[in-house]
Amino acid sequence: MTTSIIGFPRIGEHRELKFATEHYWKKRATKEALLTAAKNLRAQHWQKQQDADIDLIPVGDFSLFDTTLDAAFALNVVPARYRALGLSALDEYFSLARGYQSDTESVKALPMKKWFNTNYHYIVPEFDDQTDVKLVGTKLFDEINEAKAQGISPKAAIVGPFTLLKLSRFIGNKQAADFAPATISAYKAILAKLGQQKVEWLQLDEPALDFNLTADDKALFLSIYGELLPAKGNVKVLLQNYFGDIRDVYEDVIKLPFDGIGLDFVETDQNIALVKKFGFPEDKVLFAGVVNGKNIWRNHYATTIDTLHSLNVKGPIVLSSSCSLQHVPYDAALETNLPETVQQHLAFAYEKLTEIKELDQILNGEDQGGLAKNTDLFSTIQHPKSAAVTERVNQLTDVDYTRLPARAERETIQQDEFELPALPTTTIGSFPQTKDVRQNRSKLRKGEITQEEYDQFNRDKIKRVIEFQEKAGVDVLVHGEYERNDMVEYFGEKLDGFVFTQNGWVQSYGTRGVKPPIIWGDVSRNAPITVETTVYAKNLTDKLVKGMLTGPVTIFNWSFPREDITPEESVTQIALAIRDEVQDLEAHDIKIIQIDEPALRENLPLRKTDWYKRYLDWAVPAFRLVHSGVKPQTQIHTHMCYSEFGDIIQAIDNLDADVISFEASRSDLSLIDQLVAADFQTEVGPGVYDIHSPRIPSVDELETIINKIIAKLPVSKVWINPDCGLKTRSETEAFEAVTNMVNAAKKVRSQVYETNGSL
Repeated sequence: MTTSIIGFPRIGEHRELKFATEHYWKKRATKEALLTAAKNLRAQHWQKQQDADIDLIPVGDFSLFDTTLDAAFALNVVPARYRALGLSALDEYFSLARGYQSDTESVKALPMKKWFNTNYHYIVPEFDDQTDVKLVGTKLFDEINEAKAQGISPKAAIVGPFTLLKLSRFIGNKQAADFAPATISAYKAILAKLGQQKVEWLQLDEPALDFNLTADDKALFLSIYGELLPAKGNVKVLLQNYFGDIRDVYEDVIKLPFDGIGLDFVETDQNIALVKKFGFPEDKVLFAGVVNGKNIWRNHYATTIDTLHSLNVKGPIVLSSSCSLQHVPYDAALETNLPETVQQHLAFAYEKLTEIKELDQILNGEDQGGLAKNTDLFSTIQHPKSAAVTERVNQLTDVDYTRLPARAERETIQQDEFELPALPTTTIGSFPQTKDVRQNRSKLRKGEITQEEYDQFNRDKIKRVIEFQEKAGVDVLVHGEYERNDMVEYFGEKLDGFVFTQNGWVQSYGTRGVKPPIIWGDVSRNAPITVETTVYAKNLTDKLVKGMLTGPVTIFNWSFPREDITPEESVTQIALAIRDEVQDLEAHDIKIIQIDEPALRENLPLRKTDWYKRYLDWAVPAFRLVHSGVKPQTQIHTHMCYSEFGDIIQAIDNLDADVISFEASRSDLSLIDQLVAADFQTEVGPGVYDIHSPRIPSVDELETIINKIIAKLPVSKVWINPDCGLKTRSETEAFEAVTNMVNAAKKVRSQVYETNGSL
């Protein structure tokens, strides 16, 4: 057999790419320094794969920000407003991802959405009627030359044409099919260039085939590859799918002249069923995704071998990862603080390379003891169980998932209780995690300061940010979350059942990395988590202060989950723990509690037919379980961002929150029309500006946005807020933007009062 992977982490084992890129953005490093850092990382990654005897090493999976953006940029899919800035190619690339602002120019970033069912975010390409699709970029070919110079046999990798078109946004009259001919020509040019470079394989990533495909979708896919594949020349073309199955086109795919077909045998059993039912052509190579690229547990070799044998494939097989390894950390061997009983069961990217190699040896009859060692390992795994947690879950009834009175009645009660003005302003929770905040946390971790010194620093920060919000005129305040390293990791550290890595960084978007907790045992809360800091902030002001929590679905989706119990069981355990925190906050007179669920849509099955029975039927009730026990006077908020929420609007309304804030700014408030069409009943805070961009919106810009919102939604239902937390921004950016937001809301509010009288 042969070995390969779909892609590799790119941020660097110690986040080298993050720091190099941010130094460049801040003008602390040159373009040459950034590109050299990136080149060095690529070389290290390729060498690591070569040392692990990976035969087909992907090239093109590395990116300075996002590979979908890379593909669009290479194919000249750059809106005119960015070209008009007159920037260098590198800065133009970053302007698409981050926006751009100078003394004379201000352009918003392109929308950013979740990459299928992961916590990675991609930049949404934008086509308009003037878009001229053609191959202009050389990044892929330059990296091919780099790899060859290093002695690497490269497998070129790029987002496939069908997925590129399906994930893009079309703002003119033309739609995806209208751009298909030019897109096909551009990919033909890629094939021609790779042929000149004597590249053996081109991997075209087509995860969009996982969706429920319409007749038009299928026609588009077949037309693209029906014309593209005859032009492949001497380059072998691999159709690479992951995150689901290709049931809607499998019979067509095996008849098309692909040289290889990559299928995910981890995410779903459906691909196994397809191969068994329809067979697999002997003249094609099966790239078998058998090593999990999304979770961090060791592969069970015996199960994997049984799966491969059950397929009864007669032709060649390449052992591969189920998806890119970018969704897991680099090296489990670095996690020396974990108990051996946990650490030995972990497989990060480096370990997964070894697993692929060992599976290859076993299947080739060259087993060097790997199978026996692996079998012994799995006989020792013991996840900590709690009888108390099990009993509590078993005692739940329908009453525990129902909040009374109904939302409409609660809305009236809360309006009388709070007496907030029309268009109340708030923020999503976090304020900038500045260098001194990070240093304070580091000093505590290293034992350089006491817990009391650490806490006092945070109290001083909280006092300062409360004073800022009061001065700016924010209506509902937050404490700033200075004590929190990450919205999931922080809660996981306070709950039983989680373990944590030292260096388990995973890319979320661009230079943003997260360290997902690992769910190892049954989850419960052993003490209050946020009460002390929230009460401290509340006592500093006469204004309302929100309690800030992370919801159970997001904690689960942004952790590496257990595989011995169902997701529903894990989420229910977490929900009960967060429910205890909600009730403690309420008992301490916190009248508004925000339970963030930005990842609600993340694990939604890619096929609509599976949405409710496999996910929403338990994920939505889990959120209700968290807040169902509070008084009607207590207002429950939640927050969601950077996903396509329009198609699950009814499920979101069924969360039965009182207020929901959405990311909406990057998508030009398109969600508003979907809320109106669905007769959405929850009060809403559509994010009025993009916090992931450094640009600061003006008062006039924000006033225009707010007026657009209230032209479609009742003023009494609207809150004004940014589209996400402010932790990644500088204080200058955050404070000025929030002040502008409040001033814009006040201007619109005065106009509303002048027109309609008191609301």
